[in-house]
Amino acid sequence: MPETFDTFDFLVNDEDEVMLLLYERDGEPSSSPHIEFDEESKSAFLYRSDSDVLQLDNIPDNIFDSLQDADKLLICELSKEEDKDGDNAIRYAYEADISL
Repeated sequence: MPETFDTFDFLVNDEDEVMLLLYERDGEPSSSPHIEFDEESKSAFLYRSDSDVLQLDNIPDNIFDSLQDADKLLICELSKEEDKDGDNAIRYAYEADISL
């Protein structure tokens, strides 16, 4: 059964800061990535680079609440291969400007 790498997850820490986790994409992110959220449709578009736009659907309401005062979102892209301990290394970590 093939593993899917198009999943994502949002994590919120104790300070109500949000981080987006997803699997690595082809190529490096641009120097100015941004993400546009649409609370009404519970979705977002991550403009990772000029040629790579990722649509995120079914975003939980609590994520929109946590992002109300944020201007940047931390994004971590995980490798698709697990290490000997069964973990996925972070391949890219970057901030994206937020549009709500």
